[in-house]
Parts: sequence; C-alpha cells; structure tokens
Amino acid sequence: MPFGSEVTTIAFHLPQFHPTPENDRWWEPGFTEWTLTSRAKRLFRGHAQPRHPGRLGFYDLRLAEARDAQGRLAAQYGVDVFCYWHYWFGDGVRFLAEVVDAVVETGHPSNGFCLGWANEDLTATWRGLPGSVLQKQTYPSADDDLKHFDAVEAAFHNPRYLRVDGKPLFYIYRPVDHPDLAGFIERWRERAKSSGLAGIYFVAEATEGNLTQLSCDIDSVVVVDWTRAFRSGDRIRRPRRGPLRESYARAATRFPGLVGPVSKTTFPCVLTGWDNTPRHGRAGVVLTGRTPTLFADQVRSALKLVSEPPLLFIKSWNEWSEGNYLEPDDENDTQYLEMLASAFLEP
Repeated sequence: MPFGSEVTTIAFHLPQFHPTPENDRWWEPGFTEWTLTSRAKRLFRGHAQPRHPGRLGFYDLRLAEARDAQGRLAAQYGVDVFCYWHYWFGDGVRFLAEVVDAVVETGHPSNGFCLGWANEDLTATWRGLPGSVLQKQTYPSADDDLKHFDAVEAAFHNPRYLRVDGKPLFYIYRPVDHPDLAGFIERWRERAKSSGLAGIYFVAEATEGNLTQLSCDIDSVVVVDWTRAFRSGDRIRRPRRGPLRESYARAATRFPGLVGPVSKTTFPCVLTGWDNTPRHGRAGVVLTGRTPTLFADQVRSALKLVSEPPLLFIKSWNEWSEGNYLEPDDENDTQYLEMLASAFLEP
C-alpha cells in the first residue's frame, strides 16, 4: 500500500517483452513488444512517436534482474501489485507463460501480483488482416476449466499473490465471452476450496454496454470504457488520413468514473494514456495532450471513488505499443510515477 495509504494499487502488466517461438513463427525471428515500439512513426504534427524506454531500457523479462528493476521502481512510487496478463486458450494452450511462471517460482520480483485472463483471440488485425486468427480462444469443456485452474494453482498459493477476504483475486478481461461464465466460476470456487484456498475473488472487466450481461456470481467489476469519450462525434477530430484523435484530458475525466447504477462492487481505474499507432498505424487511435499533471488529476478523482475493498487499478504498467504505460520513457522519465505518488501524499 503506497505511503501508508489503505488503497492497494494494481497495474496491468504485459509479459510480451521477450522472444517466443509463437511470435517468431507469426511475425519474425526475435519479435517482441519492443519491435513495434521502436518502429512506430510520427503520423501528425505533435505526435509523440516513436517512444523509447528510459532508465529501465529495452529489457528482456526472462531476466530476473530486469523484473527486479521493474519491481523496485514500482514499489518506490506506490504501485503495489502487478496484474500479469495470463493466456489460456483452451486444451492446455498457453502463451507468454514463461515470465509469469518465473515470477511465481523464483520470487523475482518480490512485489505482490495477481493474474488477469486475457481471454480473446490473437489476430493479425494490426497488420491489416482482421480475419486472420493466429490463436483462437476456446472454451471446450467443464473439464478444460479445471485444467485451467490446475495450471495456475501454484500462483494462487504463493504468499505474494493478492487476496481479498483471504481469496486470490482473478481478473477476467472478456467475461461475457465465456459461454458458461457462471459454471466456470462455480467450478473454480469448488476447486479452490478443495486445494485449501478460501475461494476465488473474481473481478470482471466491463463496459457501460455489457454490465447487465455479467453473471451475478462475479464479485466485482472494473469499468474500462475510455471509448465513451468518442461517442459524441461532434468533438472528434477525424483526419482524412487517420489516426483518430481525441483529447486525453476529455477522455481521462470520464475514465475513472463508475457508471451506474451498478449492483456490484466497482473499482475505479485510471488511464496513463493511449496511442496504439505502433500496432495499427494510421488506423490507430490517439489520445492527444497527455501530461503528467492531467494524469495526477485523474488519480485524485479516482481516489475519491475508492470504497471497500480499497483497490485502484492502473492501465497500465508497460503497454508500450498501446501508449499506456507508467514506466519511465525518454521524454518524461519518472514524472508519471511521481504524480501517482504525489496524489497519495496529498491530505
């Protein structure tokens, strides 16, 4: 918890910063998230691309030293927990598991952590091939749900794993995509109890549009719906040759807010920025005018919305190719981290 605050801050963490056999096959040998980041182009006047990492450098997350450097920096500025994106596509198919397994098994970094299930197809959309599915997300059976639990059970028992009321927190990115969400939740809770856990605390990512579709068995939601800023089209700049642009200031004022009425516990989430042109080029979306001060304003607004349990989500720690990251870059160094810390120190 940052600087004596009761609030636990959780930053989403992408582990795609090391080569994998899958990415070598799908894209090119040695492909990582840095490949996209370093090749980004400046597409309009004032466009802050390419963006390069600051003091952490172009790290490889297979190295314990790189993970520890991230962990020390996060803890210094009040980020308590990394929510590592976890990929289970069904039938035992995992992706980017090497880093998450190392975090669990080696204790590096020593920070708190939890898992977020990135349950969606992997596609080549960002290369102009929207119909090309590289790896399909499947939900083959109830038995597969149990195999999925068994694959992450060791993480749940790790003493550094984030718990709510004694239960490991598990985040689901696209909950309504699961054809039997209620059954999945029930099976996991039963399996958790049989393995000596108090249960599982399920957090679902939601938008304003799908809140009503969520199972009543979900414990809580995080409303990640920054695209609401694009829905009053009269204010959107639509250049003839993209990307689509909107003001970060305008989007950020809407982002932490809790849409309602909501019948579930709802956690606020703050957005560090957005620019996915490294992935999508001129078809991308950019929130312009992003500054550390505006980010701090957003954090302060979000803190007013924290209730019980006191959790605050941050999108994200290191999503470089989507332009939402807290890590130091060559333009701002640690200013975003400093603004996060300052928000907690204010009376």
